Amino acid sequence: MEKRNIFEALFEGGLWKSRFIVLLAVIFGMIGAIAIFMIASYDVWEMVVLTYKFFFAHYHPENFHSIIIGGIIGAVDLYLIAVVLLLFSFGIYELFISRIDDAEESEVGSKILAIHSLDELKDKLGKVVVMVLIVSFFKKVIHMNFDTPLDMLYLAGSILALALALYYMHKGAH
Repeated sequence: MEKRNIFEALFEGGLWKSRFIVLLAVIFGMIGAIAIFMIASYDVWEMVVLTYKFFFAHYHPENFHSIIIGGIIGAVDLYLIAVVLLLFSFGIYELFISRIDDAEESEVGSKILAIHSLDELKDKLGKVVVMVLIVSFFKKVIHMNFDTPLDMLYLAGSILALALALYYMHKGAH
C-alpha cells in the first residue's frame, strides 16, 4: 500500500467524515414523517367525530358521504407521504452512515430496508410517490362534477392510464 502524505490523509479523512451531514436529512425527514402521521391521524379522528355526529347527534350535511370519503382518502394520502419520508430517511442513513442492525434482525425490516444503492432508493420512493399521486387523483375525482359524456371519457382514460402505470410498475419489479 502506498504511503499518503499528511495533507492527503487529513483531507480524505475530513472528506469521508463529511458524509455525516446527511444526518440532517435523516433527522428532519423523520420529524416530518412524525408530523405528517400526526396530522393524518387527526384528520381520521375528525372523520370519526363527524360520523358520530351523523349517527347520534342528528347532524346530516347534504354531502356527508363525499366529506367522509374525501377526508379518509386525504388521510391515506398523508400517510403515504409520511411513508415516503420514512423510506427516504432509512435509505439515506443506510447508504451513507451505517446499516440499521435492528432492521436486519427483523423479518419485516430486512424486506423494507433492502436498499443497496441510490437507484434502489429511488425505485422504492418512486413507487410510493406514484401511489400518492393515484390516491390524490381519486380524492380529486370524488369532488368532481361530470356534466358531459366527454368528462366521463376523460375519467375513463385517466383511470386506464393509472392502471397501465401500476401494471408496468409492478411488471418492472419482476
